[in-house]
Amino acid sequence: MFVDRHDAGVRLAERLAGLITDENVVVLGVPRGGIPVGFEVARALSAPLDVIVVRKLGVPFQPELGFGAIGEGGVRVINSEVVRLADVTHEEMSEVEKREQAEVLRRVRRFRGDRAPIDLAGRTVILVDDGIATGSTARAACRVARARGAARVILAVPVGTPDTIAGLGEDADEVICLEKPSTLWAIGSWYTDFTQNTDQQVVELLQRAAPPAAEGAVPGKGRVARSHLPEPADEVTVYAGHVRLPGQLVIPQEAQGIVIFVHGSGSSRHSPRNRYVASVLDRAGLGTLLFDLLTVEEEYDRGNVFDIELLAGRLMQATNWLRDQSRAAGLPIGYFGASTGAAAALWAAAEPGNQVAAVVSRGGRPDLAGPRLSAVRAATLLIVGDHDELVLGLNRAAQVRLQCENDLQVVTDATHLFEEPGALETVGDLACDWFTDHFGRTRVG
Repeated sequence: MFVDRHDAGVRLAERLAGLITDENVVVLGVPRGGIPVGFEVARALSAPLDVIVVRKLGVPFQPELGFGAIGEGGVRVINSEVVRLADVTHEEMSEVEKREQAEVLRRVRRFRGDRAPIDLAGRTVILVDDGIATGSTARAACRVARARGAARVILAVPVGTPDTIAGLGEDADEVICLEKPSTLWAIGSWYTDFTQNTDQQVVELLQRAAPPAAEGAVPGKGRVARSHLPEPADEVTVYAGHVRLPGQLVIPQEAQGIVIFVHGSGSSRHSPRNRYVASVLDRAGLGTLLFDLLTVEEEYDRGNVFDIELLAGRLMQATNWLRDQSRAAGLPIGYFGASTGAAAALWAAAEPGNQVAAVVSRGGRPDLAGPRLSAVRAATLLIVGDHDELVLGLNRAAQVRLQCENDLQVVTDATHLFEEPGALETVGDLACDWFTDHFGRTRVG
């Protein structure tokens, strides 16, 4: 039993103090109950504290039972088993999601005010809540943190069932839980005092945890170096012929160039791995554009997802759209492609008249660009994990066909998705160096 959330936070901090050696740490509390727990953890680790807003999607006739969760940035997690057992209809799900999405936006404004969220790019994030029942909220929080560029996600809670905790290992790099009862009827049953926190109490704790001055402070010591925060992304509509595609555009002041991200099959502009790499590039002074290659309706036809010529055409149209933006005028452009998106990037780079400066492929399928490879003129970097043996072989074969400046970098102990500790950071660093170098050459020329 815990006396209250502060007691739980102190005890959780004691466990974490002996495990966390990384100084580049941020503590994120899930409101409302996770903030007082996270406050004690952040204080013990001398780390900054911020809020991560997610909302449970409750079954209409039993709101405490969650069939999923949503979070900042459009992250959505659905527990299909709960939906099936509770017989929740699509109409009921939509109604709950609409209501909770409005609450997400309200809470972001209420808790943060006009403060910018703490930059998570490349940092270790400790996600804290007062307990875990179904795990949907925690899962959504992990995915929000990944989408915001976290290099490592540690989920830390006072109480949760063994099965739920084990399942969350798919979304968190590490899960730390003090108490794991075989049956958890309610999180509150493990607290003597489980009084619900108010919005004002959450705001006060966040203000108490905030440093007196953030400008120029040292990351990882309770302060945020604002000069290192990336520019906020603009929500844009990319016009590709008669099709309108949603996107997110960042162009820092005095940008050296802009990188267009080309996602793979089954992904979108919300790809957490692409968003992480984009955050690395943004912090280095490079612009980025993440956009959806297909409309929602088009994605239903799986043939479109693997139609490399179609995807390359969309990329070319997006490139032309970007060149027409006043802020992008005269800036070199590069492509960052993942999986099948890498094939589309190389196909588009081979188009006559396309002056793209550089291409980076992450775990890509350059073989799907086929005979177009020999026509690519942009400097091309292929990045593959050494445990992704099939794709590594395809990349080595494709490299032989490339006649442009090219390089193949094999990341040690990495698999196809670069989920291993440090793997995605290596991808980000390699891509950043490649684009920075070749954009510099293009501008000079």
